[in-house]
Amino acid sequence: MTGNIFGKLFKVTTFGESHGKALGLIIDGCPSGLELNESDIQKDLDRRKPGQSKITSARKEGDKVELLSGLFEGKTTGTPIAMIVYNKDQKSKSYDALKNIFRPGTADFTFFSKYGIRDYRGGGRASGRETLARVAAGAVAKKILAYKNTKIIAHTKEVYGIRAETFDETEIEKNTIRCADKNAAALMEKKIIEMSKQGDSVGGIVEIIAKNPPLNLGTPVFDKLDADLAKALMSIGAVKGVEIGEGFNVSNLKGSQNNDVFYKDKKNKLHYETNHTGGIIGGISNGEDIIIRIAVKPTPSILKEQIAMDVSGNKKNIQIKGRHDPCICPRIVPVAESMVALVLVDAMLRTSVARIEQL
Repeated sequence: MTGNIFGKLFKVTTFGESHGKALGLIIDGCPSGLELNESDIQKDLDRRKPGQSKITSARKEGDKVELLSGLFEGKTTGTPIAMIVYNKDQKSKSYDALKNIFRPGTADFTFFSKYGIRDYRGGGRASGRETLARVAAGAVAKKILAYKNTKIIAHTKEVYGIRAETFDETEIEKNTIRCADKNAAALMEKKIIEMSKQGDSVGGIVEIIAKNPPLNLGTPVFDKLDADLAKALMSIGAVKGVEIGEGFNVSNLKGSQNNDVFYKDKKNKLHYETNHTGGIIGGISNGEDIIIRIAVKPTPSILKEQIAMDVSGNKKNIQIKGRHDPCICPRIVPVAESMVALVLVDAMLRTSVARIEQL
């Protein structure tokens, strides 16, 4: 199986399955001298791990990370950084009844069709648990971005039509939804619980903001920064749509409304009066905040009875047991942050030699 390596200079290779012994990753290309320890990684893994609240999977995983290589005396050495997290709370028997059944809305059929074999225990590599490795790698990328005073913030913007109307960054980690609008968060949680009691799930929208991003990231044509960001975020299993800046709303605007007008600050530095482009023009970052929104699908594994198909092509009525999130948005927040951080760091390394005088 290919497709397990992300990045061109800051390369991340991930491995492991939802119900396997462990999950892990190797980062190749991290600059030396970066101060790093397990607590830097753990704080983001704790934000992603299951069992955090009544609206997340009840699976109890500590997700304790072990750093295996690439460090000496608390700093990166420039050699590959290896990490591992052992699974502790798999309940694989919950999936025995689904061994020969393709669950609707999941990758069961496509994996089996392509490879002729699949890990039916929680979806294997197609499971959302795979994102654990992305978050661990993203924590390292965030530390690198901090050297440029760049910060990545993600939050739940909408759940099943309930939309945040205000933005208070301090509220994001105070509620179970990770919503920046306290009042909207309460309504979202109520709706998620209501749907969960009905054996169903709901989708939503998560917004990611890269504040104070470096200028000149990305290149024209095929390696545009927005193209790389879209691919990174679409590689998350639950994401079905990406928009940057005004996104799909540009179809409702005139050119005179959508164009971002320049102005100079007191230091004679160029800025834009508006940010309809979401911080990227011509595939290159322009120094303004990068603003992205992703559409997150409802969790396909639900308790409500559904019609499925077995390997012989027979229809089956099923109820999916196991422990699943009734809404993926709160736990996808740190995953989305990580994917954006990985893209930006890789782009930083790739643009460091864009001019001859930078050699």
